[in-house]
Amino acid sequence: MTEPNRWETVRVELDAGIAWVELNRPAKRNAMNPTLNREMAEVLLELDADDACGVLVLTGAGDSFSAGMDLKEYFREVDDAPAHVQRRVRRDSNYWQWRLLRNYAKPTIAMVNGWCFGGAFTPLTACDLAVAADEATFGLSEINWGIPPGSLVSRGLGETIGPRAALLYVMTGRTFDGKKAAELGLVNWSTPRERLRGEVEALARELLEKNPVVLRAAKVGFKHAREMSWDAAEDYLYAKLDQSRFLDAEHGREEGLAQFLDEKRIKPGLQTYERGEGAE
Repeated sequence: MTEPNRWETVRVELDAGIAWVELNRPAKRNAMNPTLNREMAEVLLELDADDACGVLVLTGAGDSFSAGMDLKEYFREVDDAPAHVQRRVRRDSNYWQWRLLRNYAKPTIAMVNGWCFGGAFTPLTACDLAVAADEATFGLSEINWGIPPGSLVSRGLGETIGPRAALLYVMTGRTFDGKKAAELGLVNWSTPRERLRGEVEALARELLEKNPVVLRAAKVGFKHAREMSWDAAEDYLYAKLDQSRFLDAEHGREEGLAQFLDEKRIKPGLQTYERGEGAE
């Protein structure tokens, strides 16, 4: 089992299947520095291997999700560093924020509790789902201090909300709140801050009820198929279907069909099948 709270910049709370992963630099509005990026990779890898974790929620300590990259530690202090140091710093950042998180085996939810700026848009858009506080503030302020958005921020934002809307915020640096983020499709919905954790927990518990093997195949299949041709996507998604049946120890497909067609005791459009022996 993952040992919580042994990291300097990340706090982990594992409770009844939900891993609450908190970026923990509140004095810096949870700005991401090299230490945090390195520790987040460790956290994600350990939780991936921990059977006690079924759903991962990513959030920030205090009143911020994350203010983006730490300007002092991530930029100024490495500007004159050797090229291999700069490559390592960027590699560590992208490794957890995109390569690990975007294709994470377990369901991920971004819980945006406050400020979300700049580089924080990368892990936000990499998560499967996202819920924000109405009062949260979002923005790409890079244009205001003389640089374009770095890393995969522009790609993730454009893919999530579309090019026109993304360019407006990339080019102007305007800010917007959680309600606007929901309207844009950047988050699934927004809610008053005092209700945020409760609603995210309810969503996480809903996901925990699903067959984890099938849920993994469904979400990974969806993400990869979007980047393929129609013919390749058709073949790939059928392959994911076959793969999930092979790996599924609880035989969800057979159980679901039996409970619906033979026993007439579930309605798949309204409820999940009743998971019995073999369920994780």
